[in-house]
Order: sequence, then structure tokens, then C-alpha cells
Amino acid sequence: MSEPVKVDIWSDVQCPWCYIGKRKFESGAAEFGGDVEVEYHSFELSPDTPVDYEGTPTQYLSERKGMPLTQVEEMLERVTGIASSVGLDFDYEHVHQTNTVKAHELIHLAKSKGRQLDMKERLLKAYFVEGRHVGHVAELADLAVEIGLDRDEVVAALEAETFLADVKADVAQAAAYGIQGVPFFVIDGKYGVSGAQDPQTFTDVLRQVRAERDQVSAEGVAR
Repeated sequence: MSEPVKVDIWSDVQCPWCYIGKRKFESGAAEFGGDVEVEYHSFELSPDTPVDYEGTPTQYLSERKGMPLTQVEEMLERVTGIASSVGLDFDYEHVHQTNTVKAHELIHLAKSKGRQLDMKERLLKAYFVEGRHVGHVAELADLAVEIGLDRDEVVAALEAETFLADVKADVAQAAAYGIQGVPFFVIDGKYGVSGAQDPQTFTDVLRQVRAERDQVSAEGVAR
């Protein structure tokens, strides 16, 4: 195939399944072996979350979902185990529950610099593994510097909400597609894969796209 397979991924920085799904997709794409172009899109699971939420993720989920604390703890323990199976060391004891809109703005800024994938990975690790606060502009600027972005430019853009319209456009597109949960993968603009599926699922869809393109190419030659 001369053209890479485009994969658009709707995701949130505070979504554990998005990080797990990222690893599973990466494994599936590696098995596929072809050229894949990935673009991340913003999705806010909890846009009403305060930047400085005072409680723990366990308390937040208990309040939001109306579940007993013990049930949420069991759920997070299960998620942590699944994350471990794909090489991720989640540390929910130190996660800062927060509003992620600024993190999404930063991902768009990084995209404008050709560094979106690096920024997305850095933010997920910061949130789930390192206990960093991804709702604060200063902390986000620190993380951006780590991947080579200019700190002053990052702070100015986040404070001016330069990329907020891009975040809102992604959210609106998700609504138009009927996306209600993330991660959600749109492959080659026509195949939707919802959730952190097994790597083989992604491999199969990517191979399907390649087979369809090969068939179109063969039919064109035949003519």
C-alpha cells in the first residue's frame, strides 16, 4: 500500500482503558506490519470535574457512579491488573483526579508541532504511573518541555485557550459519530472499533483494509 492506514483515536488522558487500549492497538499495529498513521482526538469523560478535586479517584468514581467504595476499589484493582498485563504500572494511590481540558489543549498544541504522539504518551504516563497533576498549566508545561516543546509558548497557549476550539471540535465530532465511550478507533475512515480490544482485533481490521485496497488496485490494473 502506498498510503498509510489512517487511524483516528478518541481518547481521554484520565481514561485507564485508553492507555490499555493504546498498548493493545500498538501491539496489533506492529503485528500488522504496514504503515499506520495515528491521530488522537479529544474526548472528555468528566468535563465537570474541578481542576483541584479534593478526593481520591476511588471517591470520585463512587460519587459519580453511585457505587460503594469497596466495589470501586475492586474495579480499580482489576483495571490495574489488566494494565500490568500490557506493561503498564498504574498507581491509583497517587493519581490526581482532575479536569483534563488543558491536557487536551496541550495535545493539540503538540500536534501543531508534529509531536502529538509523544505528548499523548507522556501525559498518560504522568497521570497513571507518576502521579503528576495534569490539570495545572505549570505541570503541563513541565511535561511539554520534556518532549522538546518551548515552555513559554506552552504556558501562553494554555492560558489563552489557543487550542480550546480544537478540543471542542473533536468532542463535537465524537458526538456526530455517536461515540459515547472511549477509547474509540476509526480505521480508514470507515471501520469503528470500540474499547480496549485484543491486539488481534486491530491486526485483523488493518489487514482487512489492506486487502480491500489491494483488490481495488488489482481491479484498476485489470481495467
